[in-house]
Amino acid sequence: MTRTRSALLSTGSVVAALAVWLVLTEGGVVSPKVLVSPIGLVRQFWTLAIDGYLGTPLHVHVLASLLRTTFGFACGAILALPVGLAIGYSPTLHALLSPFLAVLRPIPVIAYIPLAILWFGIGEFSKVLLIAITSFLYMTINTAAGVKAIPEDVIRAALSLGASRLQLFAHVILPESLPYVFAGVRVGAAVSWAVVVSAELIAAQQGLGYLIMDAATFFRIPAVYVGISLIGIIGFAIDRLISFAERRLVHWSAR
Repeated sequence: MTRTRSALLSTGSVVAALAVWLVLTEGGVVSPKVLVSPIGLVRQFWTLAIDGYLGTPLHVHVLASLLRTTFGFACGAILALPVGLAIGYSPTLHALLSPFLAVLRPIPVIAYIPLAILWFGIGEFSKVLLIAITSFLYMTINTAAGVKAIPEDVIRAALSLGASRLQLFAHVILPESLPYVFAGVRVGAAVSWAVVVSAELIAAQQGLGYLIMDAATFFRIPAVYVGISLIGIIGFAIDRLISFAERRLVHWSAR
């Protein structure tokens, strides 16, 4: 399928979905208390953009969530890359650590909230920690899988040519595993951005997660939909940005 055809199909599906949404809501088929119309959503967004939410500008909420997500994701990624490379390369480390990763990864982040509060209080560290744990688990597993996917002959050839362990990691293992690393980055970034809603349940006063939960508590349904829409749109933009970087840096992987 050509890019043009794919783009047309994607655009057409979005337009069709918006049309159905508009008909259902503006036609009175679905109550606005259940589903806000596209027109109502735009109006509410404009109101929040001008007046803010409870005295706080909308962009402040967006930036607060982005900063938490970025810092948490970066902390998780910095740890995940060396740990994933080591686990993928060393069968001993894989045997020692993989059971813990397999047990921790399926646990939803919301289950960690009571422990995060108990151990670290309700400050920013607890929120960032939850995001960091999530990104770390997903990126570690993908990175390790990338190392294991490298043909054994390639590693043996590098060693036979006199490559040191450091040179092996820098010039063979890391470049060869980059497609898997980027796959982990995309998943980790997406999940980290989704987790910010749960993380901001911990006594947050700013952020999209706080906006959504507070608006839902007081039945401000249009504001809830604006917050959810912004989560989706920004998440899509983050994914496209990472995908663009992947095409530039790992251009050989698709060939």
